[in-house]
Order: sequence, then C-alpha cells, then structure tokens
Amino acid sequence: MLFDISPPITSSLAVWPGDTPPSREVLLDMYKGDNVTLSTLRATVHLGAHADGPNHYGVDAPAIDQRSLDYYLGPAQVVHVDVPRGERITCEMFDAMQPKQSRAVPSPVSRVLIATGTYPDANNWDEDFAALAPELVDALHERGVKTIGIDTPSVDLFDSK
Repeated sequence: MLFDISPPITSSLAVWPGDTPPSREVLLDMYKGDNVTLSTLRATVHLGAHADGPNHYGVDAPAIDQRSLDYYLGPAQVVHVDVPRGERITCEMFDAMQPKQSRAVPSPVSRVLIATGTYPDANNWDEDFAALAPELVDALHERGVKTIGIDTPSVDLFDSK
C-alpha cells in the first residue's frame, strides 16, 4: 500500500522564505484556439514533501540522482511524537512513543516517518516547527534506520545554520 503525504502543490503553497514559490505559465492554450495546451512550471526543489540529496548539506556529497531508490521506497514505520513547537525531538520523546520492545532492539523497519503536527498548514509559513535532535538521528542510525522523514519543512530548526 502506498501512502502519499505530500501537500498539494499549488501557487498558494508556502515555501522557505526567499525560495521560489510554485507557478505555472501557460504558453499555449486550447481554450484560446491553440492546438495543444503547453505549460512551463517554475518552483524550488524544496517543495512540499521531498527528499534532499546529501549535496544539499555536504560539500562533495552525492546529488539526489546519485542515490539508490532503496532509501526512499519500501516499508516505513510512522511514529507520532508529542513535541512542543520549535523544539527538537529527543531520543526520550521518540522512545516514549514506541512499544517497549523496540527500545531494546533495532527497528524492524529501516525507514521511519515522524509526525509532529507542528506544521499543520502547508499554505501558511510557520517558523516554529519541530525538528530532529542530532542525537536522535545517530540513535536511529545505530538501530538500522537508513531513512528518516518528518512532517515539517526541515529536519532542522528554522534558525539553525
């Protein structure tokens, strides 16, 4: 079964401040007498639900097209974490939401999607969304997790550099 968590990509979708919002330019239009409708799309690649290539945050790191699809396709565990807005998700917060047995053994699933609810409206930009604590990323990696997703615009806090 496939679950699509992507917000609708429309011209009202909020993007990171200073980035390019989605837009569509109609070049030819059958409603105006053209034989086909032809359009151009323009937008940031950091749009809606997406995966960044390691080159987004690391010098000489691979681009997204150099990554195996295995990171992004396959079973995933969805974890709802109760975290205050503008805070980092700690190992303690994450583990509190897990069955007791998964604290002691590696996760049976190598992809984890974290739902925080701290960025509830993709059309209205909020700077106080939750993010991942670096220690949580390290701990999940040690448990065999190779992909971590989150329902916010970034895995990091808005003002983090």
